[in-house]
Amino acid sequence: MNESVFTYAAPRLRYGPGAADEIWYDVAQLGARRVLIVTDPGVLDTGAPGRVADQLRAHAIEPVVHDSAHVEPTDASLRSAVDRARADGPFEAVLAIGGGSSIDTAKAVNLMLTNPGDLLDYVNAPIGRGQPPANPLLPLVAVPTTTGTGAESTTICVLDVLALKVKTGISHERLRPTLAVVDPGLTETQPRGVTASAGMDILCHALESWTARPYTSFDRKAPEQRVPYCGANPVADLWAERSMSLLSRAFRAAVQSGGDPSARADMALAATFAGLGFGNAGVHVPHANAYPIAGQVRDFRPRDYPPDEAMVPHGMAVALTAPEAFRWTFEASPARHLAAAELLDPDHRGPWDGSPRDVLPGILVDLMRDLDLPNGLHAVGYAESDIDGLVAGALKQQRLLATSPRTVTPEDLTQIFSRSLRLWD
Repeated sequence: MNESVFTYAAPRLRYGPGAADEIWYDVAQLGARRVLIVTDPGVLDTGAPGRVADQLRAHAIEPVVHDSAHVEPTDASLRSAVDRARADGPFEAVLAIGGGSSIDTAKAVNLMLTNPGDLLDYVNAPIGRGQPPANPLLPLVAVPTTTGTGAESTTICVLDVLALKVKTGISHERLRPTLAVVDPGLTETQPRGVTASAGMDILCHALESWTARPYTSFDRKAPEQRVPYCGANPVADLWAERSMSLLSRAFRAAVQSGGDPSARADMALAATFAGLGFGNAGVHVPHANAYPIAGQVRDFRPRDYPPDEAMVPHGMAVALTAPEAFRWTFEASPARHLAAAELLDPDHRGPWDGSPRDVLPGILVDLMRDLDLPNGLHAVGYAESDIDGLVAGALKQQRLLATSPRTVTPEDLTQIFSRSLRLWD
């Protein structure tokens, strides 16, 4: 019997320029008097966490600021952040200020402050044990300073497991923030390269949830068996559509203008809207592929990210196989893929000639070229000889692949990775 029920959830939202100046009020409404602020050293240097901390103190709330988040979190960095939080606790709420890495670190810290065991107990199977939290978590307020991950809306915490060289996640509805505070002014310091990479994450969130397997195609589940990623559904579709429409007018401007306030505001909304969509519908092949791309990197150092370590930023890793992934998923729902292309390129500036299957991939490739993103996997250090390892890593992401509109085989992934080594001439 097929599923006939879908579920939808979202955090409370405070949006707009100056919204960060009202965080003290939101924390006070939660009844919290001692709050852990989780950020990273770069965001701490911008002064934003300090300003929020000062406002909390002015309203008799004690903040404890930890710059414990690591860009692209690892199991080691999360354990270190948890240990530091335990040493300084207890707390009555957690406040994340930063990009997806800071918000995901705060989610993991919150989980481990309130639940027993080891981090890997909660990491998705088969890499971890996939255990659900036994206890409720503290209230979490998420304040994004980048326009990309949508982590302020979702139930997901992403991390690299260093020993296995694979990126994976923890997923449970209790990880979803209680409140998202989205202030476009906090993104003013976001560098161009970060805007481009994080923006591709927004775009793929929207596209993947829009093209995901419909919720009605899954087997019927008992209420306690339903997971946050339930497949494409009418509510998630609305958020994905709106996100893509905003991206069509704002993405290039946000990267190329050097900080147009209107474009920044649109990108902040697009990120949150996409998170409200994929946080319920799910993502699929591009995100599954991104995890081993990021996890197996050797020596690539992207512009505008910390120069002291090799990394493929998450949004960039997602984008690198997205054109070929959507070429492959096209046959599952041609109308959906062409509707997405229309939303992203309403003026038909992109490549609309040729096979309908090639329209959406062509629009994505044109965008990546305009944003100066790497030309395929080879540009971040991968070769044909790496494909077997990348396929093996992607196949471990069964929670994501289950939402693919087509059943994914190792041969399918091999073709997608191979065709993604170089995306344009």
